[in-house]
Amino acid sequence: MKRILIAMIILSAAIPDIVAQKSVSSGISRKNATTDTRRNTRGAGAATVGTAEVKTTDPAWMNVVYRSLDLNDPANAVLYYPEEAADGHDNLFRLILRLVAANTVTAYEYLDGRENFTETNQLNVKDMLDRFQIMHTDAKGSTERRPLYDIADVDMPSTEILSYFIIESNEFDRRDSRMRRRIEAICPVLHRTEEFGQEAVRYPMFWIKYDDLKPHLALTSVFLSDENHVASSTLEDYFNLNLYNGEIFKTRNLRNKSMAQLYPDPDDLKHARDSIDRRIDAFADALWVPDPEEIARREELKAASDTTATTTADAPKSRRLKAARGASKKADKTVKKESRSRRSTPAATRSVRNRRK
Repeated sequence: MKRILIAMIILSAAIPDIVAQKSVSSGISRKNATTDTRRNTRGAGAATVGTAEVKTTDPAWMNVVYRSLDLNDPANAVLYYPEEAADGHDNLFRLILRLVAANTVTAYEYLDGRENFTETNQLNVKDMLDRFQIMHTDAKGSTERRPLYDIADVDMPSTEILSYFIIESNEFDRRDSRMRRRIEAICPVLHRTEEFGQEAVRYPMFWIKYDDLKPHLALTSVFLSDENHVASSTLEDYFNLNLYNGEIFKTRNLRNKSMAQLYPDPDDLKHARDSIDRRIDAFADALWVPDPEEIARREELKAASDTTATTTADAPKSRRLKAARGASKKADKTVKKESRSRRSTPAATRSVRNRRK
C-alpha cells in the first residue's frame, strides 16, 4: 500500500514537468512554422517582383509605324558595309542569315502587314533559301527536327539587300514619364532584277524580332563616322541611338493599307508622312512644361519672326518711297546741273564782262 502511495506521489510531481516540456516543444514547432511561412512569403514576393520586372514598359500612348531604310542613304550605310567580310567585320544581312541558317534565332514569314510572331508563322528556312536561290548545304549536327545549314560567303546575296523594313514603336511609358522609340522587328529586303534592263523588284525575305537579334548586334562592332575609323560602337548602339533614317511607308491600321494606298497622290503622300512625324514629335514636346529660358527663347524667336513679317509686308511701300526719293534726288541733281550749266556758258560770261566795262 505504501509502495502504491509513493508511486502516486512521484507521478503527480512529474506531471507538471512533462506538460511544460510538451508546451515548450510545441512552441518551437509553431515558431519554425511561422519562420518558414515568412520565408515562403518573402520568396513569393520576390517572384512577383521578378515577374513584374519582365515587362520593361507600361505604355500609356503608342504609335506604330513601318519604315523603309534605304541603304543608299549615308545614314544607313553602316548596315550595308563592308560588302565582304574582312578583319572580323561583317554587315547586318550576313549576320542575320548565318543566325537563321544555324537556327540560333527564329525567323517569321513576311505577311504583308499581318505580322504575327507565333509558332504557326515560323519560317521554313529551307523553303526560303530555295525560293531566293541561295546555295546551301546541311551543317554538321543537322537533324530532321532541327535542320541546320551552311552558306558560303560568296553565295550570300548581301549586295542585293539594298533596304530593310523595320517596325518602329513610339511609346510613352507611364512608369517614368518618358518617350521611347523602340524597334519591334526588322526585315531584309532583296532587290533583284529578273530581266535585263528592268527595274529591280523588292522581295521582303522574313521578319526577325529585334529583341532576339539584339544580343548579337551588341557583339558586332562598327564605326559610325568616316572621320573615326576605330570600331568603338556596335550595331545595337546604332539602333538604340536612332541613327538610322527611313521614310514611313505604312502605319498600323484596321484596314491594313499602306500609305501609298491611302494617299495615291505623291504630294499628299509626302504631306501625310511628314504629318505623322510631326505628330509624334509634337506629342513628345507637349509632355513637358517649358522652363523660363525656353519661354524667353520662344518669345525672342516670335518677335524676330514678327519683325521679319512686318518688313516683308512693308517692302513694296518701302521700295516705292525709296524710288520716289531717288527720283527726287535725281531731279534735284538735274536742276542743279542745268543751273550750273547756264551760269557757266560763254555767253553769260561775256555779258557780265560787258556790263563791267
